[in-house]
Amino acid sequence: MLGAGAGERLRPLTQVSPKVLCPVGGVALVDHNLARVAAVVGEGPARLAVNAHHFRDLLAAHLVGRAHLSIEDDEALGTAGGVAHLRSWLDGRPVLVVNGDTWSTIDLAPLVEGWDGTRVRVLVANAEALRPGVSILGSLLPPDVVAALPRRPAGLFEACWAPLSAAGRLEVVGGAGPCIPCDRPRDYLAANLAASGGASVVGEGAVVEGELVRSVVWPGAVVHRQERLVDAIRLGETTTVLVR
Repeated sequence: MLGAGAGERLRPLTQVSPKVLCPVGGVALVDHNLARVAAVVGEGPARLAVNAHHFRDLLAAHLVGRAHLSIEDDEALGTAGGVAHLRSWLDGRPVLVVNGDTWSTIDLAPLVEGWDGTRVRVLVANAEALRPGVSILGSLLPPDVVAALPRRPAGLFEACWAPLSAAGRLEVVGGAGPCIPCDRPRDYLAANLAASGGASVVGEGAVVEGELVRSVVWPGAVVHRQERLVDAIRLGETTTVLVR
């Protein structure tokens, strides 16, 4: 799972937490996605891996005993470089790659069912082809493709998916359902409201004395009496992100 990005467009949330630890529906994004991946590949550090760079210590503490942590020390390596950095852990195995910052309920089973193990396959959300703007829910990479990925900052789209698609060698599978990449505060708020059925989401240990309308209150945060949060995200006691 890809979880090393700094999430600059999601600030200020990512100034206090790695992007994949931001909670959606009260559950960290990384946990949502680990559960989806584990359902098709199995559980534990021998089968699940997460790459980390930004706030790596927080992510390491959160994942202890549940997934192998691939630390990218000097710089984040991107989606392709991050997979290449896992080659020793993979030890010649194929890999299922997902973005840790996307919230979705779409099953990953269609991605792995019937795969021949030789072609690159991608699962796209609510589409039938790979094109700009389409959300990619996951990708299967055979060992020879993993071996050819650059071990430097690089993206899977440029280094793998786009050239294979142009050559007619990319297999695309479609999946229908909610899928929200949590790139910006408005996307993150939308994911929480989708997960809750439209209700405001209050994290564990939060104190809400004021009024909430379509808002998210992080664990341990406070909404004071006389406050009315509308389309907002509250961190701590006073930090508020308004989504307009």
